[in-house]
Amino acid sequence: MAAPTSRPLPAGVVFSPRGVGVLPGLDFAPASLRVSAYHRRAARLEVKASGNVFGNYFQVATYGESHGGGVGCVISGCPPRIPLTEGDMQVELDRRRPGQSIITSTRKETDTCKILSGISSGMTTGTPIHVIVPNTDQVGGDNNEIAKMYRPSHADATYDFKYGVRSVQGGGRSSGRETIGRVAAGALAKKILKLKCGVEILAFVFKVHQVVLPEDAVDYETVTLEKIESNIVRCPDPQYADKIIAAVDKVRVRGDSVGGVVTCIARNVPRGLGCPVFGKLEAELSGAMLSIPASNGFEIGSGFAVTDFTGSEHNDEFYMDKAGNVRTRTNRSGGIQGGISNGEIIHFKVSFKPTPSIGMKQNTVSREHQNVEFLARGLHDPCVAPRAVPVVESMAALVLMDQLMAHIAQCEMFPLNIALQEPVGVKYTRTPELAAILP
Repeated sequence: MAAPTSRPLPAGVVFSPRGVGVLPGLDFAPASLRVSAYHRRAARLEVKASGNVFGNYFQVATYGESHGGGVGCVISGCPPRIPLTEGDMQVELDRRRPGQSIITSTRKETDTCKILSGISSGMTTGTPIHVIVPNTDQVGGDNNEIAKMYRPSHADATYDFKYGVRSVQGGGRSSGRETIGRVAAGALAKKILKLKCGVEILAFVFKVHQVVLPEDAVDYETVTLEKIESNIVRCPDPQYADKIIAAVDKVRVRGDSVGGVVTCIARNVPRGLGCPVFGKLEAELSGAMLSIPASNGFEIGSGFAVTDFTGSEHNDEFYMDKAGNVRTRTNRSGGIQGGISNGEIIHFKVSFKPTPSIGMKQNTVSREHQNVEFLARGLHDPCVAPRAVPVVESMAALVLMDQLMAHIAQCEMFPLNIALQEPVGVKYTRTPELAAILP
């Protein structure tokens, strides 16, 4: 039965003939939002909105708020029989947690994770995996002020504009603690990608404020996690790491903050990931990266510098290597062409704005719409880039894992055209982990 037309429906509200008329708790709503319960066939009011779930095949739903009881994620679509322990996730969570050094937030959190479901005898079961990390240091120093006014360049005002209510403590859902669920899920995605294809994902700090690492300072083929983790700013060049530390400390002592750029690389990515037009791999990566709190820019390959080249200078020429593989002599495309991975190293950059919570007075507006002054008093990072490194890696892993499953589902259902295609995966070395999975 068609929906009645006596009253126009607001955007986002649809009728369905499958349920009852009025949602519980909407009795206060204006008449235009109500659905009559006296139609011959009952209609149901549906409001379609989410924004908390990432992925199509390997799905991750994050939950929790900065100063609530805890944060975490639920992972759906994980293949069964993958060896997994809380320790696998904890390694990555420890890289993300606060209080690591003098240039990070001093909030005291161990970020200890617990897996509540989806695991049996140390193996994934193929069912949803629930991970929780309790919050233990929820007392913020500026919650009273946040409740009364909008912090400049935060989400306080826009959450009020959208929902008419918000979690005041610590910024609630817009806090960087939301990324804990991403990092936990990303640890699992990294492990599967490594087991299946030998994929390695690494990120490092490329720039902070006006300190910029030279483009040729890091060899994408050989850089290691150990080199990146050798200093508190996660810059693989020791000389520039010292300069970055000095730049961050300079603004920290005066209560200010700076932004930065994180470079991410993915090695051994199979050819064929991504889809034409609306499912391009670089589009999926950019959406994932720009969903990270404080991120505000993305570029892949030669990025915006591409405008400085001519076509003859920028094109990546193909050649046959000694093993008979089609390769490119340069990699200005960043490992993706036509929205599909070409087997070269994927590399991109993500920029992060200066932390908006600073120890300096700023002008703002109260919730009562009065001009006021605000001074942040909580525990904040003077630069988020070093702690964003594992988050960038995790989001890259989630994208590649989702795209890998999509590719196998579509393109490896039937025999491949071996003259042009190659199967996804590595020639397995029978490690103890693989022995537990393979027959």
